[in-house]
Parts: sequence; structure tokens; C-alpha cells
Amino acid sequence: MDRRNLLTAAGLGLGAVALAGCKDDSAPAGEASGAPEQRFRWKMVTSWPENFPGLGTTAQRFADTVARLSNGRLSIQVFAAGALVPALEVFDAVSSGTAELGHSAAYYWKGKSAAAPFFTAVPFGMNAQEMNAWLYEGGGLELWQKAYDPLGVVPLPCGNTGVQMAGWFNKEINSLDDLQGLKIRMPGFGGEVLARAGATTVNLPGSEIFTSLQTGVIDASDWVSPYNDLAFGLYQAAKYYYYPGWQEPCAVLELTVNKQKLAELPDDLRAIVIEAARSTNQAMLDEYGRRNAEALHTLVNEHGVQLRRLPDSVLDRLRDISGDVLEETAAMDPLNREVWDSMQAFRERIQAWHALGEKAMYDLRG
Repeated sequence: MDRRNLLTAAGLGLGAVALAGCKDDSAPAGEASGAPEQRFRWKMVTSWPENFPGLGTTAQRFADTVARLSNGRLSIQVFAAGALVPALEVFDAVSSGTAELGHSAAYYWKGKSAAAPFFTAVPFGMNAQEMNAWLYEGGGLELWQKAYDPLGVVPLPCGNTGVQMAGWFNKEINSLDDLQGLKIRMPGFGGEVLARAGATTVNLPGSEIFTSLQTGVIDASDWVSPYNDLAFGLYQAAKYYYYPGWQEPCAVLELTVNKQKLAELPDDLRAIVIEAARSTNQAMLDEYGRRNAEALHTLVNEHGVQLRRLPDSVLDRLRDISGDVLEETAAMDPLNREVWDSMQAFRERIQAWHALGEKAMYDLRG
């Protein structure tokens, strides 16, 4: 997909970005025409604790990248969850113009757009490499922007955790019976699936997970993966660490941009926002590859965490329920159907290749 057309679905006409690259690079924008250099000061609200490793620091990385590439013409002040708006009100803040930017995850906004959860993670779905390919090359980003356009918000991928863990449990899961009445924090489609399997699901911001586990308000919780789970100290609040992360084979973090404010930027600054988001998207995935490996070693070897694999009988049932949830969600709205059909078709094509490529290599390495 031509990157210059990333925002076509949002109606922002980025064809002019290509022309911006043809300008005289010897003088900053504005000086060539004698006009004073225009500077912008934006606010970004996030769903993450301040400076939280990976999630919070990724938001700051994006802001720093934009400031550097724009030579300070666009500066972004990052507000952690609760500093300006609560963690789960990021979307509203961007849509209303309270903040120009938000950094969060789309599956928190099902109440705003029924299609939103598709753009974070789909149970038993695509991994980070496949999801990025669908978004950037398979039409996924255009569909995402189409979903948010009526709300005055432009989404861009801006981070990915890679495959996650199934979560922290204070109760062993040996069969489907153990899910009955289990109180678990899990957002998105994964939460809907577990609810149908008999669990009681709740949606909590990350900052409340530790205390809720420790006090018995919940019996279990997903969060992210070893890197972030170690940072939250969740090994001190739950006994068992379960895998695989069936509910989130990847987790796309989103940059939400107020549509009007983005349109008001000069062409070159608009292009910088878009390309900085893409750069940050890959940088976070790279970081998590290393950090998760290191953190898992620490959790197991220094803190004695007990790793557990979910039984096949449980995973098989969750897979069946996931299919029902996704099909029912697709049937709710023509756009949902378009998104889900696009994802399935893309996954089928790329899965055939990855069976011969990625998976075959993993099997070969042993």
C-alpha cells in the first residue's frame, strides 16, 4: 500500500505530502517564503501510568521522535492516565478536542465503535507480524480509519506488544469447570469469550490490577507479557502464570489524532506524525522481543513463578466460542462484516506462507 495514501479514508488528502519532499531542504518550512515559522503545541493523553515501561515510554518515544524530526516545530506534552483525563476516557478527550492525541488500545472503545476491538487483538488471530502486514499492506488501516471517521478521530498503529500471556491466576485451571464463576479482568473479545465460558469478567485499568488480585476482588487477570507484568510486580499478587495468550496473539497500540487538528498541520508536519507513528510501532515490537525474554528469565529463576499451560480442552472450547463471538460481532454492522472478512481472508493467505516459512523454521530450530 502506498504510504502517501494512509489517510485517504479519513478524508485528509495526503497526496501533498509527496510534494513537501520536493521543497528546498536548505531552509525550514516558512523561511523560504519569508513567513514566520509556525509552531504547534499539542497534548497527548494516555491510558498508561507515568513512565510505565513499554506502554508509557512508547508514548513518550513518539512525542520525542516528532519533536526531533520537526526540529521542535511540533512539540507534544504527554499526560499519563489520570493526569488530565482518566485512563479509559482517552478516546473522548481526543474526539472532543480536549487533547490533540491519545495513546491507548482500540478494544477499550467498543462503546464508541463496534468495530474497534478488531484493531487491537482477535483471539486465535494474527500475530504482530501478520497484523502489521494487514494494517499497512492489506487494507486494514483504511478500514480502521473508516470506523473512526464519523467520530472525528484518525487512528494510527503506534506500538505492538507481540503475543501476550494468558494471565495471572490464583486458581489452577485444569478443566472448563475451573472457569465457572472465575472473576477475571480481561478486556476486548477475550473477555466476551470467557464470560460465555462461565467466567465473570471485569474491565479494569492496569493501575488497579495488582490491588484487585491481592485483595481477592478478582481471581485472575491478563495484563500484557513478562516485561510489563514484572514491572507491575504481579508475581507478588498471583501464584500461577498461564500461557499461551490465546486472547491476544498480538496487541496493537493506537495513536488517536483529532481529525481537525491533524488537517490543520502543514503537510510536512502531518507526514512526520504519520511516519513517527510507524517508526514507533516497530520500535516497541523490537523492544518487547528483548525485554520479554529477559523478564521471563527473571520471573522464573529469581521469583519462582509457576508457569502453567492452559489445557487443550479449555483452549479448544475457547476457540469455538471465539468463532461465535467474532461472527456475531461481524453480523452487527456492515463495517464489522467488512473488517472481519478482510482479516480472515488475509490471515488465510499469510498463514499458508508462514506454515512454510516462520513455523517451519521454528520447528527446524527445535
